[in-house]
Amino acid sequence: MNQPRRWSRFLRPSLYVLIPATLYATGLHTEVLGRMQQGMLATGLFRPAATLPAKPGPKADYALALRTLDGQPTTLAQLRGKVILLNFWATWCPPCVAEMPGLERLHQKTKKDNIAVVLVSLDQNPDKARRFVARRGFTAPVYTLGDALPATYATESIPTTFIIAPNGDIVDRHEGMADYDNEQMLRFLRQLKGR
Repeated sequence: MNQPRRWSRFLRPSLYVLIPATLYATGLHTEVLGRMQQGMLATGLFRPAATLPAKPGPKADYALALRTLDGQPTTLAQLRGKVILLNFWATWCPPCVAEMPGLERLHQKTKKDNIAVVLVSLDQNPDKARRFVARRGFTAPVYTLGDALPATYATESIPTTFIIAPNGDIVDRHEGMADYDNEQMLRFLRQLKGR
């Protein structure tokens, strides 16, 4: 009778170490933490404070050099005149992974509205971003950096999101995860389009 209790006392604390170690060793920790953080986003507490009238900030640097996931060079200049939601993320970043489904849904809702959702992966290996996007079935355009990140978009943390008005003003900057797939954000982006 004593034997099962002794195993139980040993097994429970071991699981607290073994489960996280297994998740990290297999690379699944990002997925698991991302899913947990998606639950937090669903509460509606992590919405960016984007409101009109938007205060003009610094000007966007349209020379931002990008590469498609197929390796084709491009710049942000191809989107000049549109509302741009520019998001910097990485596959190894759980908060980034958590907000990606919402960004994809926002892309689906706005792609015909002259609003561009632009996702820039900061992964060292573009194949990681390519596999991530394919596995999830995302259709929002995903790029990698084609050159050094301009000072305009410098950040100490990811995810970081910039909202650029059609006239080139950066009207919002948000560091950290957020739920962009909500009516307030959709209304903000559509009204910004008319500026």
